[in-house]
Amino acid sequence: MKTGIIQQSNTDDRTTNIAKLEQNIRLCAAKGAELIILQELHNGLYFCQTENPDVFELAETIPGPSTEFFGKLAKELEVVLVLSLFEKRTVGLYHNTAVVIEKDGTIAGKYRKMHIPDDPAYYEKFYFTPGDLGFESIQTSVGKLGVMVCWDQWYPEAARLMTMTGAEILIYPTAIGWESTDTEDEKLRQMIAWQVIQRAHAVANGIPVVACNRTGYEADPSGVTNGIQFWGNSFVAGPQGEILSQASNDHEENMIVDIDLSRTESVRRIWPFFRDRRVDAFGELTKRWRED
Repeated sequence: MKTGIIQQSNTDDRTTNIAKLEQNIRLCAAKGAELIILQELHNGLYFCQTENPDVFELAETIPGPSTEFFGKLAKELEVVLVLSLFEKRTVGLYHNTAVVIEKDGTIAGKYRKMHIPDDPAYYEKFYFTPGDLGFESIQTSVGKLGVMVCWDQWYPEAARLMTMTGAEILIYPTAIGWESTDTEDEKLRQMIAWQVIQRAHAVANGIPVVACNRTGYEADPSGVTNGIQFWGNSFVAGPQGEILSQASNDHEENMIVDIDLSRTESVRRIWPFFRDRRVDAFGELTKRWRED
């Protein structure tokens, strides 16, 4: 399956951002991509660096303007698209939502981000209600996609549950980067940990993983922090955690990667983790913590 991953920098001009996304989608499709993945909240800046009620004006319904625009594009190019949108479910209720668009332009399914961070420069709890659709993979013409979003990528339980619904590939639209006051050693540790945890999901579940991150610098409108330098490094890992392709940290890039979904069966035959799981002993995982 030829897969396109678009790693892009954004400005506060949403029209320009979307036009650039369209151009990059067309470029990926022209190179044979059947599945094209966009980064988290791809239409604009990563607005969660501050808590600003005016930002809710950016939210949109699903279906809505973005699904209509990208749906027409998907139909024209006959590609499957993975979008990441600021969803307005109703007045006062918003989600960080991934939407999968089928080749005919229809909505194949959606996923609402389950894990919502609340850290300096990542004040997402102010904007997003935790998802309520669970971990359900989405059937498409190119395969069954296990789509999650950014902070979800740190949780092995989420990857496992998504795989157990039949996902053939795990996909993480992402917006993550460095705060400039961190030391260079700390920045490197963070980026390596981000990649390692996702490669581990590939190994533990025997399926490919795609992480699509943004790149570029975005200032903190409040001036409290020094803003975020998004670290790019979008990558694709195979079912044994091997890196199939990786982007740079500081350049916009379109990657086209051939992903062989059939390798999952051969890998699971030699590493039968699902066979050997002690599901009878895992009940405590549903607790927040175990006390002595």
